[in-house]
Amino acid sequence: MAIAEWRQQLERGEVSARELTDHHLARIEAVDPSVHAFLEVTADRARADADRLDEARAAGEDLPPLAGVPIAIKDNLCTKGIRTTCSSRMLESFVPPYESTVTDRLWRAGAVLIGKTNLDEFAMGGSTETSAFGPTANPWNTGHVPGGSSGGSAAAVAAGECMASLGSDTGGSIRQPASFCGVVGLKPTYGRVSRYGLVAFASSLDQVGPFATSVSDAAELLQAIAGEDPRDSTCLKAPVPNYRDRLGRSVSGLRIGVVRECFDQEGLDPQVKASVLAAADLLQSLGAELVDVSCPRFNDGIATYYVIAPSEASANLARYDGVKYGFRAEDASSLAAMTAQSRAEGFGSEVQRRILIGTYALSAGYVDAYYRKAQQVRTLIRRDFETAFASVDVLLTPTAPSTAFAAGAHADDPLAMYLADLLTIPANLAGLPAINVPCGFDSEGLPIGVQLIGNVLEEPLLLQVAHQYEQSADVMARRPEGSFIPA
Repeated sequence: MAIAEWRQQLERGEVSARELTDHHLARIEAVDPSVHAFLEVTADRARADADRLDEARAAGEDLPPLAGVPIAIKDNLCTKGIRTTCSSRMLESFVPPYESTVTDRLWRAGAVLIGKTNLDEFAMGGSTETSAFGPTANPWNTGHVPGGSSGGSAAAVAAGECMASLGSDTGGSIRQPASFCGVVGLKPTYGRVSRYGLVAFASSLDQVGPFATSVSDAAELLQAIAGEDPRDSTCLKAPVPNYRDRLGRSVSGLRIGVVRECFDQEGLDPQVKASVLAAADLLQSLGAELVDVSCPRFNDGIATYYVIAPSEASANLARYDGVKYGFRAEDASSLAAMTAQSRAEGFGSEVQRRILIGTYALSAGYVDAYYRKAQQVRTLIRRDFETAFASVDVLLTPTAPSTAFAAGAHADDPLAMYLADLLTIPANLAGLPAINVPCGFDSEGLPIGVQLIGNVLEEPLLLQVAHQYEQSADVMARRPEGSFIPA
């Protein structure tokens, strides 16, 4: 059920918020032992919040836009009084004394917190296998990964355990799991959504965004969380438009740029390529014009990212020293030993790997050769996008080079894991909005996603194109029989 449809039924009294909450809690109980999307289910709070909304409706009060909608939150977003672990032993017992801006805005809009979802530790990973609390499985095939780092949030929506969820996207961590799990995932323009209360990974790249089963629902969530925040100095002061206003508009006359470099590379699954090009053809049949576009440095994004992101992670994670909060090693012989031992025991191998890479890239004698050079290439990537958007309205690429890979397939090959973000990283480096929309299935019945990239603050146009494609393609009507996802 779409959020708008749910809101109408609730206002008419045809169903209660408590009934919807109980339905999703029962769904979690039934399927989450197989999926492990959740680290914590907040059943008591969810039922209490739903009951209050039902009482307000019965009293004739106006209901907020997300009244009663059960929403899951990635466990790197602070929730006051509820554990926020980042799927790390380092923060296993951390209970924030404050609420993140995005979650506070959701609760004010009437959303119901149904639980906190699993992720790669400190959002570092592409499969949700680096979590200290165990991996999440893909609901379409539990022998495959859901993607990452926001795999728990994507899997929860795909498995029908919530109506929508929030994730964070540093290099594709919303769009790639959305592609793997067959849901919509939106990364807004950098600064469009506040990062206050988001546990930092790479501060110049991180952005919070929604997962949903439809583009219209993603627009509803973006409407609730977007906007200026004085507590986040990187948050833009631009006015927030109505993101649903343009969903019904035709794409006729729009120019869709098909990024050449994304389709000519090795490693792109032929089934993914064919499905995404078919999505482009459908947009053309709806009246859009397809334009061949070159972004020459698009494929340099991954090397650039894996200098910049670890460097920022190295600085951000320096705060976890075993002194102020978080995990503290016992029986250390000195303060220095306690800090070193706390980090060695509290951080997993992938987090330690990225801290070491970042510290090296920022060290004396190497900062010019690596970090500053990466920032220069980042500027060139952004200029390529600026050139492309001078002639087109939206860019189109695959979201990921493949469908969801088998669990453990890249456990001993970090470079192969990093390549899963090859097609999503450039949008983060340029700060651009981008969305994944399901566009088909491979021969094993696993979802394929198409990525649409917009210019800065062009979310309304991006959502318009995505919605028109989604409505015409009706991909989920063609989902394989016997899939895990409920009809």
